[in-house]
Amino acid sequence: MSDTSYTTTANTNNSDDAGFVIAGVIVAIIVKIGICFCVFKACQKRYQVNGGFKQTGTPAKQFMTLTMDKFLNDMEREKPIRFTDQQLRIATDNYSYHLGSGGFGSVYKGSFSNGTIIAVKVLRGSSDKIIDAQFMAEVGTIGKVHHFNLVRLYGFCFERHLRALVYEYMVNGPLEKYLFHESTFLSFEKLHEIAIGTARGIAYLHEECQQRIIHYDIKPGNILLDRNFCPKVADFGLAKLCNRDHTHITMTGGRGTPGYAAPELWLPFPVTHKCDVYSFGMLLFEIIGRRKNHNINLPESQVWFPMWAWEKFAAEKVGELITSCGIDDKDREIAERIVKVALSCVQYKPEVRPIMSVVVKMLEGSVEVPNPPNPFQYLIGWVPPTHDTDTNISSDSSLVTKSVPVLATHAITTDEIELASV
Repeated sequence: MSDTSYTTTANTNNSDDAGFVIAGVIVAIIVKIGICFCVFKACQKRYQVNGGFKQTGTPAKQFMTLTMDKFLNDMEREKPIRFTDQQLRIATDNYSYHLGSGGFGSVYKGSFSNGTIIAVKVLRGSSDKIIDAQFMAEVGTIGKVHHFNLVRLYGFCFERHLRALVYEYMVNGPLEKYLFHESTFLSFEKLHEIAIGTARGIAYLHEECQQRIIHYDIKPGNILLDRNFCPKVADFGLAKLCNRDHTHITMTGGRGTPGYAAPELWLPFPVTHKCDVYSFGMLLFEIIGRRKNHNINLPESQVWFPMWAWEKFAAEKVGELITSCGIDDKDREIAERIVKVALSCVQYKPEVRPIMSVVVKMLEGSVEVPNPPNPFQYLIGWVPPTHDTDTNISSDSSLVTKSVPVLATHAITTDEIELASV
């Protein structure tokens, strides 16, 4: 080989080696820049979560349980935004506009800088355990789903001294305001639309979500109305996710609101999503009557509206019931259909109750409503209750501790009816 060719080959090799070195340096620089960027974003995120200032003393997560820490990390992959206490104080003008209170806390009106009006639900309870259970129930259910007839959760706040949920603001408030107060009025046609929309929302929870969601507390106070009076199912504080492979749920106590809660929620029966169907049936009765189902100020035969409705239906005198409720003749056919749907929904045995997608079709009139059997056969020796209440009972409530041994054909006693029907 000549000296000239050897020199050319050596120069080529040196050029290749230099190119590899330069490429390696460039790659190393890019990697370092990427690492620095990731570290910067992580620090920025922690800074934002901590309210825009460095916290001192006890680490921020020390007050959380491992379960809550994992839950919050999982929810970061979902849609809800995590707000700080400071952000919510600004949005609510330091919680100056109080909308109302319930068993699990208070609700305040607020707004974002873009003009979006919000309702901030500040959770309160007798212990952090109860508050955290409520928090996870709501965020873990409504925070994962979206439907026109479900109230929208914008986000939440979880800090040492504040557990709060940020919802869309429903300007027309709860349905109960238009059923139980004479100063407000909705046409029967609009109430029919509200019933259908509510049924669609519940059907979505039961049949269209990846995991079935059981609400456990369907009632007029938990159906909110937007500016167009479109209904949105709200208050998921008692809700539970249910694997579709598990048709029954084991419960340790009562859950829901007396007067709307299905019998199986108060007795040692298997519990399914059909408990929401029962509650919806009780809501339909109140839409027909524009009154609370239980009213001791009325004649004895009318004290409990569902029983009165059944007696009129059995005697083929539903028309008298509808007239008594002040419903116009033009709405008579729809009203009779709603009565039949309500009686179908409150059947004692859960398996006899229709699923909510069928309920929607029944209310729309697209399928025939079969004549329901007597849903109150088990009320042997029943007498009207002597007290009224509207208290939420959670699964760990001390108000429901007695286990009543019953069989499927059990005739419920007067004491049990007083508990379940007021």
